[in-house]
Amino acid sequence: MSTRSFFHSFARFFQQGMFVLILAPFVSTTSAFADATFETAKPIPLYSYFATGDINAVVTAPSSLPTPSFVLMGGGPDVDPAFRWLIKRAGIAPGTGGRVVVIRATGTEAYNPYIYYSDDALTTSTTVSDLWVGGASLGVTSVETLVVPSVKAANSPAVNAILSRANVVFIAGGDQSHYIRFWKGTALEQTLKTLMNKNVPLGGTSAGLAVLGQFDYSALYNSATSEQSMLDPYYKDITFDPNPLSLQGGFLAPPTLANLIFDSHFDSRDRMGRFITFISRIVAPTTKPSGTLGCNGGVLPAASSGNMTARGIGISVETALLVQGNGNGNPVTATRVSNVSTTTESAVYFVRPSVAPSVCAPKTPLSIFAVEVRKLSDSNTVFNLTDWSGVPVYKHLDVTSGQLSPVNWY
Repeated sequence: MSTRSFFHSFARFFQQGMFVLILAPFVSTTSAFADATFETAKPIPLYSYFATGDINAVVTAPSSLPTPSFVLMGGGPDVDPAFRWLIKRAGIAPGTGGRVVVIRATGTEAYNPYIYYSDDALTTSTTVSDLWVGGASLGVTSVETLVVPSVKAANSPAVNAILSRANVVFIAGGDQSHYIRFWKGTALEQTLKTLMNKNVPLGGTSAGLAVLGQFDYSALYNSATSEQSMLDPYYKDITFDPNPLSLQGGFLAPPTLANLIFDSHFDSRDRMGRFITFISRIVAPTTKPSGTLGCNGGVLPAASSGNMTARGIGISVETALLVQGNGNGNPVTATRVSNVSTTTESAVYFVRPSVAPSVCAPKTPLSIFAVEVRKLSDSNTVFNLTDWSGVPVYKHLDVTSGQLSPVNWY
């Protein structure tokens, strides 16, 4: 950050009461520590705010839009065209101005130059280099980052005033448990929901992706592994929001993304086993002549048709799914994008159990059969999220006594 930007930010923090003064304890000069040097403790900011561009520019891009837009990004290298799509979906164009606001609980302002500038030289050229977004050339007048690391910060009027002016919102990666612990039930959540009600485009990557479903893997403890998840679908690292699972009360829970749970870094971290377990946990118990199927605490049925069933989307690194509403009576659709320089397949996996788990109990290996997996690895196909169509079933997967088959599900 430049010296000018630093002092500008400091002045804003000071004016808005964002520092807590910590006083050094009194020390007697006759003590054994009389010769020691004591420094006044540095103020601790309630939150951090960084801006690139002109935050005072006049913005004429629309503050509300007719249909929703979401970017679901799988972590790893950020997907440049996904940010450009968010900007265009926001109605931002050269001359309109527009604000992109990045929110996170930890981290830096690294997104600001990446989104705003066009190249390593930090120009605003209309010729945009790979690994840069070139937002300014598209009409963006500022990219702003808020680091919001506590409930108190999430309730700050200053934080919410900055966020409420956003034309695009992006939730960075990190640790989704922070987002659930620090942001849920706060003014920040209400500001985000107000923006969603106006169809302001919203995106998230990795942890930011994890909190965009109706059901979120909250990861309150350690990150669950596929092996342990399938061996015990209720083990302590499998935590959800809402807790207990419910059709209401989740953090954000955009209506456009109803009935969904998401997972990131999907194939690189071999997460299919844990993801099938997560989705299995959402399947409600039912009594059949053969016994009770489903998972205790589940809230949705398993089925190979209908749009009110348990299902999820796993997204690989350097991959983004662009989700858009298309007006009343029309399906929600999605397309996949990646960077031209990607070195992976950059696939999206649509996962839906066609039948309920046959065994789903604490400290007992999971068994579930005929889990449908659809795979999208091109940028031409349009997937229909409403009726779960657009690509054929890629594979049917089984989990038998805690073991996934076939193991080469990629």
